Amino acid sequence: MHLSLEAEREEREEQDRLRGIDHKLNGLDARRRDLINEMRTISGDQKALYDRRLEIQNRVETMYDQHGQLGKRLADLRAERDGARKNAESQVIRRRELLLTFSPTDRLRPEQIRREIADLELRQQTQTLTLEDENALIARLRQRMHDLKAAEAQTAVIADHARQRKEAETAVTDARTTVERIAHEFEAARAERERVMTEIRTSLESAGGIVAEMRAKGKARADLMAQVDAVSREIGELEHEGRELLQKSRTRREEARKLMQAFTRPRERPPADIVSTAADARFDELMKRGKVTLA
Repeated sequence: MHLSLEAEREEREEQDRLRGIDHKLNGLDARRRDLINEMRTISGDQKALYDRRLEIQNRVETMYDQHGQLGKRLADLRAERDGARKNAESQVIRRRELLLTFSPTDRLRPEQIRREIADLELRQQTQTLTLEDENALIARLRQRMHDLKAAEAQTAVIADHARQRKEAETAVTDARTTVERIAHEFEAARAERERVMTEIRTSLESAGGIVAEMRAKGKARADLMAQVDAVSREIGELEHEGRELLQKSRTRREEARKLMQAFTRPRERPPADIVSTAADARFDELMKRGKVTLA
């Protein structure tokens, strides 16, 4: 198969172009693989960032639940503290009222009255008194003797009063202790709730940073995807051009082959009757010359 000079020139140019396309395709394919590998790396980074953000989100949700429970705990403690304060105030009032139930004289013990009587008797015996002072001392002695009899008669009442007073003092102390305990628990719960809220804010800030990083990764991945698409389009255009050149070369070679077949076609065989007549004539001539004999 022979091509014309013009066809051979076009064939050489197209072959050079095909080699250039092939070389460029190799480079573009390597470039696309590198871009895809970069995209896969970024996708892995995005997955890791998403997992970190999900972990923080789950922790924040848990802390929100804890913060809500602490808020409810504070409300309960506040109500309990207010109740304890009212109880402490009522216990203080009860103690004050109990102390005012008996006069100071009524609260004197018999032993105290006896000591006072002994002091008065000693004073009467050892001191020289005027008639007026002695009469006053005797009246005081009589009064204290009367008080002693009343105190001795009211010993059970005084003992019960002392018991009630002691119980009132204990109740006041217990009520104040309860108030202090609840106040301490309230402050501890409030500090814990503030700590949880601070941790929530810190976690949300960290999650926000992760989201910003994820967006940056997404933008970088989108840029790489755009580059991959651009390289793929260029590869597609080059492959299309290469197919057209190959098709053009095949067409040119097919036309050249058909042309060669047309010029190198063998002579047609003569008809059978002409061949038979010529053979008979040649046979007769040979018989006349004695070249052929029949048995």
